[in-house]
Formats: sequence, C-alpha cells, structure tokens
Amino acid sequence: MSAKPPAAAAAPAKEPAKSKLVLIGAIVVVLIVLAAAAFLFLNSRNQDSEEHANAPAAVVVPTFLPLENMVVNLADPGGDRFVQLGITLELQDDKTAGVVKQYLPSIRSGVLMLVSQRSSEELLAREGKEKLAADIREEVSRPLGLGAAAKPRAEADEESADEEERPRRRQQQNAVRRVLFSSFIIQ
Repeated sequence: MSAKPPAAAAAPAKEPAKSKLVLIGAIVVVLIVLAAAAFLFLNSRNQDSEEHANAPAAVVVPTFLPLENMVVNLADPGGDRFVQLGITLELQDDKTAGVVKQYLPSIRSGVLMLVSQRSSEELLAREGKEKLAADIREEVSRPLGLGAAAKPRAEADEESADEEERPRRRQQQNAVRRVLFSSFIIQ
C-alpha cells in the first residue's frame, strides 16, 4: 500500500504543470494573434496614406482653342519664303478661352509680328519652333495680363536671377499652358 500513495501524489503534481503549460501556450498564441492584427492594421493605414499621397490631384481637363491658319512672310533675304502656321492654344479653362477670344485680333496681330521676324532657317530647327511657341505663349498672355509678360520689368529682372524656378512659377501663373502647332509649312 505504501507504493500506491506516492504514485497517486505524483499524478496530481503533473496536472498543475500541464495546465500551466497550456495556459502559457494559450497566452503566447493570443499575443501572436494580437501582434499580427496590429501589424495588419498599421500596414493597411500606411498603405491608405501612401495611396492618398500618391493619388494625383484632381485633373482639370484643359480647354483647346484653335486659331485660324496664318500665312506669314519670313525675314529671309529676298523675301520669297513664307510659312503657313496652324496654332492651337491649350488654356487653363473655358473662362480663359472666353477672354482670349475677346482679345483675338490683338493676339493674332502680335503672333504675325513675331513670326515675320523669323527666318526659314531658324524655324526649320526644332529649337526655333520651341522658341517660337514660347514667344507666342508670352504674346498671348500679354493682353490677358497673365504670367511674366504682364509683370513690370523690375520684377522680371529679379526673377531672372533664379533661372530654374522662373519657368515653374510662370507656368503656374499663366493660364495659357502651351502653344501647339497643328500645321507648320515653310515654302
């Protein structure tokens, strides 16, 4: 009989140890699940904020205003060369298009004067066309009171100090976004 009581006493001692292990295991599992849930929650919030940060700003559809084709004599020696030019203006919005239409005779005259000062050699090069487009953009902006063309000379000189920043500011202030050529024929 003396052998059985120690065995009976040993069995109850193992049960509390097993129950402690089960309890510790359950706590570890709960902690792992909570850690995973917290990770997923924080990760989804970061992705949402990245998506909002990377989401493009509201896209404003530009307004395009085609001008009538122009035929202009070029400044070549002999005066026998001319250009047929089709221009489309990319404007900020419909309101700007309405204002441009009001000043169209003045704008067309300014553009004709600009083009007539160019030579065929100058306009055949890509750089010449890009320079002409930039000058036309300035000319269109002048009567509208927009962009750098409307600024007093002192302000324009101050801006020339920061060459890299100037085109960005000018584009933001100017409602005439781009000058596009729909036809460009030199004869």
